[in-house]
Amino acid sequence: MSAELPNRTVERLRPFGSTVFAEMTALAVATGAVNLGQGFPDTDGPASMLAAAQDAIAAGLNQYAPGAGMPVLRNAIAADRARRSNIQYDPATEILVTVGATEGIAAAILGLVEAGDEVLLIEPYYDSYAAAIALAGARRRTVPLVADGSGYAVDLDALERAIGPDTTLLIVNSPHNPTGTVFTRAELTRIAEIACKHNLLVLTDEVYERLVFDGPSSGHSAGSTPASSGHSAGSTPASSGHSAGSTPVHVPLATLPGMFERTVTVSSAAKTFNATGWKTGWALGPANLIDAVRSAKQFMTFVGGTPFQPAVAHALEHEDQWVAELRRGLQRKRDRLSTSLTKAGLTVKASAGTYFVCADVAPLGETDAVAFCRSLPARIGVAAVPVTAFVDQPEPWKTLVRFAFCKKDDVLDEAAERLLEL
Repeated sequence: MSAELPNRTVERLRPFGSTVFAEMTALAVATGAVNLGQGFPDTDGPASMLAAAQDAIAAGLNQYAPGAGMPVLRNAIAADRARRSNIQYDPATEILVTVGATEGIAAAILGLVEAGDEVLLIEPYYDSYAAAIALAGARRRTVPLVADGSGYAVDLDALERAIGPDTTLLIVNSPHNPTGTVFTRAELTRIAEIACKHNLLVLTDEVYERLVFDGPSSGHSAGSTPASSGHSAGSTPASSGHSAGSTPVHVPLATLPGMFERTVTVSSAAKTFNATGWKTGWALGPANLIDAVRSAKQFMTFVGGTPFQPAVAHALEHEDQWVAELRRGLQRKRDRLSTSLTKAGLTVKASAGTYFVCADVAPLGETDAVAFCRSLPARIGVAAVPVTAFVDQPEPWKTLVRFAFCKKDDVLDEAAERLLEL
């Protein structure tokens, strides 16, 4: 047998050789566990969208799309944003179709952040952010969410204190993965004020924008005033987010005063239409920022899957009711899994959106969420993810575990039975 080969991965990427999602999924496969670790649904998106993709393939849409994305999709994205948030994007210059939100995030960081610059993250943070910052040769600094009742809130004073002379970009993720927190309008307004005061660019990850529970998922509900456009003068201010005891509402950060010109918004079809394997996302922003994102994106994938683009456009134009049903179903699944976790003895944290609910395993006598999650598949046949995989400062999160509820009811019920073995 030959000697072990040396690690030739560049130093800045060595911490990212494998992901916790891959590790926990492998353990789930090896043990036959119910996989509540990785955030993907086990049902398909709207039938009309699937049929539109099949029709596109049959019609010969199987070659390169335009670099910015097919006009039919860019137009649909622009119309969707205008309808739901009253913010106007030029589909020709201010919308870029990407290979999923992950590529949009990476391309934005590569295109906008110089080597040696500092990027500010709110932790826990989705793991691809750190890897993309490393790819750019930049540095990251984190500010943790803080406990707020049964959920979490942004420590806004700590966020502003963390800004240094080299800080150029702030990444904001709401609805938030992994905690399910939906930032309030008051929090986002203060974040906007901080960004303007310190002349920061902002990258906002809004892939769960339409999956907000206990109320409307857009910036407005029927009969209310739509969120204002950050792109046009004289429009109505953004509708408020939730406060204590009120309904959570997603407020697009780019709609707040002074934010359009400094914000790249990333979203995708993956979570909205149960199409995580299609990898069809988009980046939105002023032309000078989208030009920077495109400069990086075009040398990574050039274009995404062509036949999926008209299908996603169709869904954006015609499947709002399907999304509303998805949201209601996910809320029921959140409640179903939360009840099971509580019965199993865990302390469940509030989740106002996304696919995820977090729970503290300390009441079970556990002191290490990583060890707990590694043992769980063999122990009871359930896989989950430790929240410490999403942080730089693990101490406050060392007993918190993230569970995905975007699964069929019978899968959640099987998980519930097994969790009772704890």
